[in-house]
Amino acid sequence: MEMHVETNPLLDKLPAHLRQYIKPQAYEQYTPINQAVWRYVMRKNVNYLSQVAHESYTSGLKKTGISIDEIPSMYGMNRILKEIGWAAVAVDGFIPPNAFMEFQAYKVLVIASDIRQLENIEYTPAPDIIHEGAGHAPIIASPDYAEYLRRFGEIGARAISNAHDMNMYEAVRKLSILKEAEGIPDEDVQAAEDEVNRLQEMTVAPSEIALIRNLHWWTVEYGLIGSVDNPKLYGAGLLSSLGESKHCLTDAVKKIPYSIDAAYQEFDITQMQPQLYVTPDFGYLMEVLEEFAETMALRKGGWRGVQKLIDCKQLGSIELNTGLQVSGNFSKMIQDEDNNVVYFETTGPSALAYRNKELIGLGTSHFRKGFSSPLGKLKRSSVAIERMSPRDLKAFEIYEGGINSFEFESGITVTGMITTGTRSIDGTLLAVHFDGCEVSYKGEKLISRKNGPFDMAIGSSIVSAFAGAADHTSFNMVSHVSSTNTIHQELSEEDTLLNSLYKEIRDMRESNDVKVARLEEIFRQLQANFPKDWLASLEVYELAIPIDASFAENIKGYLEAQTKKLPKVAHLITDGLSLYGKPLMHVVKTP
Repeated sequence: MEMHVETNPLLDKLPAHLRQYIKPQAYEQYTPINQAVWRYVMRKNVNYLSQVAHESYTSGLKKTGISIDEIPSMYGMNRILKEIGWAAVAVDGFIPPNAFMEFQAYKVLVIASDIRQLENIEYTPAPDIIHEGAGHAPIIASPDYAEYLRRFGEIGARAISNAHDMNMYEAVRKLSILKEAEGIPDEDVQAAEDEVNRLQEMTVAPSEIALIRNLHWWTVEYGLIGSVDNPKLYGAGLLSSLGESKHCLTDAVKKIPYSIDAAYQEFDITQMQPQLYVTPDFGYLMEVLEEFAETMALRKGGWRGVQKLIDCKQLGSIELNTGLQVSGNFSKMIQDEDNNVVYFETTGPSALAYRNKELIGLGTSHFRKGFSSPLGKLKRSSVAIERMSPRDLKAFEIYEGGINSFEFESGITVTGMITTGTRSIDGTLLAVHFDGCEVSYKGEKLISRKNGPFDMAIGSSIVSAFAGAADHTSFNMVSHVSSTNTIHQELSEEDTLLNSLYKEIRDMRESNDVKVARLEEIFRQLQANFPKDWLASLEVYELAIPIDASFAENIKGYLEAQTKKLPKVAHLITDGLSLYGKPLMHVVKTP
């Protein structure tokens, strides 16, 4: 199988700060056991989900090129996803929420390329290729849902987070990695679970990213669609979980009509969900998303938006009513008696932009240590500065050359020599540039630069505040370093032998050439050396049915006995006997 990733116009457009999360799929690292796990889950899911999933699921499997018999490659998925306007990339487990959302905004599916271990075949808290490839990918073949996913990413990428969110992200990522890895001491897993619980129990006002993450969880991951009495599955977490896809339709799970209230419902990734939300159709998802967006600083701006950026202590941006955008780490603001922001500061590298494009000469190389500016209307003026004509500006001593001094309604005074101004393409004044300037407020010098440049933003109000940079090329954002990495254990001698048996079984099936004597020997080895493994025996049973009824009956008896010895997987064995008990076509028997 080819290992390269087919080029896709959407992938070519991804910015560097998203590309940093992409990793090679490394298809050759999937073991024969991994392939068998994929095949079992997919066969069982497709058989069951064709009855309970949204109609887009089954047709979507075909459109997106998802095979039931083998783990999909990024090459194959991109080749077919390109036809429906999407792409896919492989990543290492969980990535930060804002980055995940931004990938969606670019119409790129983020696929955790690892696969769950056999012991976690029903459910894993770690994102894996079964969850992403077989859960998310098929549903995007629905145009309405695909647009919802894209729009969700667009809005979610602008949601403002806080320090608690990043701590929670790292804790959940670590727990999911440890739970999925083999050979991890129980005390290490318990310690990671305790840390997640500790963070969840903290009383912290939910950030925008926390709230929109909840909406994502109850729709994209665990959503139901239709009526409360007879819902269908569409959330990827349900579509990829053998256990929860059945459990979710029982009376043990409360079904709630979907609404914006879901944003305030927390969830536990380690447990089956006690309640789920039902949307009447995909169009309604968009209505709730827009309703939530109206509550965000992205749409509201103002002092609350700036305060969220100050609290988050991460790169963020504001947009003024003039269209000027300021990006940086916001650290201070001053409000007037009506709570209007009349002054703000950023620290560290900052940049000015207009329509998400950095203004020439006003990037991080110019604002290395931060940016600060007063805002508002001038005293004794009924017209905002940005709306003033050249004559008006001169009347208020805002003109090039000479010493200029003027006062804002807030009481902030500015004195300095104006050298020039920056206007938008429609003539709106965006910024005024000084050579030497002093800015004072109530006797305090906010800015004192007797020599050197000072740049003042022009605007009377903040109309938007959002996470990240207005122009992502303004900043070096290629700096993601998670504190945890997915653990890949070296195969033991025992694991290597078991994988070799799985491979022989697979080779016989794919070549349609079953060597009976060798198949019988493989089954003897499984019984003698791998009594806890049940999936390989199921695959042997599948091959034996059309060629040796007595041998097949012997295997069936062994597996039925195993249901008593391995009660935790008894239902998987029983389901497998029914699923794998259908004879394969075109199997040739050889000695």
